[in-house]
Amino acid sequence: MQNSSTSGHHDSLQQRLVEYAEVISYDRIPREAMEAARLRIIDTLGVLIGGFSDAGCRRLRGMADELPHAGGATVIGTRAKTTLDMAAFVNATTARCAEMTDTYHVHGSAGGHPSDMITPLLAVAEQLHSTGRDFMTAVVLAYEIYLRFSDVFPNRDFDHTNFCCLGTAVGAGKLFGLDGEQMRQCISMAVVPNASLRQARTGHQTIWRAAASGQAGRAGVFAAQLARAGIEGASMPFEGKAGWCDHVARRRITLPDVDFANLKITQSRFKYRPSSGNTIACVLAAERIAPLADPAAVERVTVHTYRKAVETSGVGEHNVNPATRESADHSIPYLVAATLLDGTVTPRSFNEDKLRDPALRDLMRKIEVVEDPQLSARSEHEARYGLARVQVVTRQGDQRLGDAGAPEKTRVAQTEAEMIIDKFRSLTVADLGAPRVDAILKQLLALENMADVAAIPPAFLLG
Repeated sequence: MQNSSTSGHHDSLQQRLVEYAEVISYDRIPREAMEAARLRIIDTLGVLIGGFSDAGCRRLRGMADELPHAGGATVIGTRAKTTLDMAAFVNATTARCAEMTDTYHVHGSAGGHPSDMITPLLAVAEQLHSTGRDFMTAVVLAYEIYLRFSDVFPNRDFDHTNFCCLGTAVGAGKLFGLDGEQMRQCISMAVVPNASLRQARTGHQTIWRAAASGQAGRAGVFAAQLARAGIEGASMPFEGKAGWCDHVARRRITLPDVDFANLKITQSRFKYRPSSGNTIACVLAAERIAPLADPAAVERVTVHTYRKAVETSGVGEHNVNPATRESADHSIPYLVAATLLDGTVTPRSFNEDKLRDPALRDLMRKIEVVEDPQLSARSEHEARYGLARVQVVTRQGDQRLGDAGAPEKTRVAQTEAEMIIDKFRSLTVADLGAPRVDAILKQLLALENMADVAAIPPAFLLG
């Protein structure tokens, strides 16, 4: 089949994504994958509430107020409805701000945060009054696309939010009921205009690190809307002479057939601390010896971890002296200092008072982050959340050592679902109250039985 009504050419990667959309249906998705989708939806909505008070997100909500649209989608946390693409932008950005959405760290992949796609897809599902099953199916499909691209994408100059745009576009197209030809156009209009640079995550960071996810979701939703309206995209978006493969990926890539026994949504990992994936092990290690009884008595702190964590989060002015919350939650010195002072890190660890706290800054100056070659070797094959040690030496010569990989003897084992529910409660109870949180969880834990997901956003009204 042609990829455009005006072209006789065939783009095999574009067609493969159309096939993904055609073969993935609720009835074919295993229970394990549907449970994974449910938990990631719960997790993302909880994290959105955790990031709601961010100053940048408040400004974005102000922009959405200037674009009211009664037939659009809800700005979650408010009564306001705005255009579908603006709701996708604001909600996805807000969900990313707290740095607690799921992550993907398979060795050799481009990584990323596939849950960035969940709130844009919810905006579409809300407008369409989709069932819970249709919404969950779109989420599974979007994850499959995002993470399959992440596995084969070689170019680190371009951002993983490119996969967010693609996955959102196809997932939204699935919800809209696009046919094969419309889906091809949708894919083209997601690919050709929206190549996102990784500069969003380099050096001193700003809110655009989170807003890059919102922009990707917005662009994906808009591509699906355009295709639904009959607009055609460029031909050969991936494999054409000036296409995405040669100029963004910088090589031709292929995607496998859908393997229903190995759907990718089960392979992303939840985050239980508001920090980047490469820093979590350092936070966990510091928690083992925190809070310090007398921080002023500390002579030095040495953080031992794997190479990638050192390179991305342990050295450089933006990590040694972070000026924004977006830099601080990626800075090992900041995160370890905050943990040693307070016992752990929470979204409140990055407010203005904490960012300027003299005691924290003094402790940061005593922290050195170094590579442990053994941990670097292990990082290629093991989960990175356990690959760090924090050593504190006092002026009196006393030493304390926290090891993220040591067994926790005092914690009662929890299932992943129980941990996500606890996380959701911790992020929402203060704003929503325990009775409302209980009601929301009851609703979301039975999401596949929901007749209309438009009931979800109003449940999160704040204030």
